[in-house]
Amino acid sequence: VQLQASGGGLVQPGGSLRLSCAASGFTLDYYTIGWFRQAPGKEREGVSCIDSSERYIFYADSVKGRFTISRDNAKNTVYLQMNSLKPEDTAVYYCATAIKRGCTVRTPTWYDYWGQGTLVTVSS
Repeated sequence: VQLQASGGGLVQPGGSLRLSCAASGFTLDYYTIGWFRQAPGKEREGVSCIDSSERYIFYADSVKGRFTISRDNAKNTVYLQMNSLKPEDTAVYYCATAIKRGCTVRTPTWYDYWGQGTLVTVSS
């Protein structure tokens, strides 16, 4: 089971980025995916999650209305579209997966497998 997060980079405040989380070695269809982030000197923070049926989709209050999570099972990939980016969104972003019902952004330990992070820097 491997997850590959990509799409990070340097963007100006107000800009957009789309992160991808590609799975290999397994089919994402039955898995929940969560996005987390960790800024320097801070704890890991839940950003968004989506379950296999797309019935459960959650966002952290800090990103509601700006970020959108989606999944393309045909491409075995989950996306995080990030708009209206702010300097406080600067962090390393991680995706994680679990084969469980529902999803959560509150408990990183709920997830079983983690990908490596991709750095997002929002700065002028």
